[in-house]
Amino acid sequence: MQLVIFLVLLALGYGFGRWAEARHYHRIREREKALCRILVIPMRIPPPEYLKHSSTLVTGSVVISVDYFKTMAAALRNVFGGRVGAYESLLDRARREATIRMQEEAKKVGAQAVLNVKYETSRIGQQAGKSIGSVEVLAYGTAMIPRATL
Repeated sequence: MQLVIFLVLLALGYGFGRWAEARHYHRIREREKALCRILVIPMRIPPPEYLKHSSTLVTGSVVISVDYFKTMAAALRNVFGGRVGAYESLLDRARREATIRMQEEAKKVGAQAVLNVKYETSRIGQQAGKSIGSVEVLAYGTAMIPRATL
């Protein structure tokens, strides 16, 4: 009986985790569409159309925690080797969310584009090196603001 209860709780946790992740991806896609006019460009030197723009630093940061099921899946993958898809989706969501937050900050200052975009990733809250706990992603770049909006 205890095994059945454990398996039911395990299945419920897995299902709710997948549902929450799918919901987050849906919100990310909606926000990306809304911010598609603010270009995110990794190049350091601004294109000629941005040479007369003013600039300022913009950032976006997010911390996303790893759920128990991703940790279990990653532990199994470590035994057998190969890609750790559970962590890949975690990092993908974190990068995209940090980029969106950076774009939202750029929009607040009236920027048309964000140049020289960089990402910093770090793990926080690991437990004795066995799990990554949470991951923080920081996106930052130079917002290009037309002089007329200053």
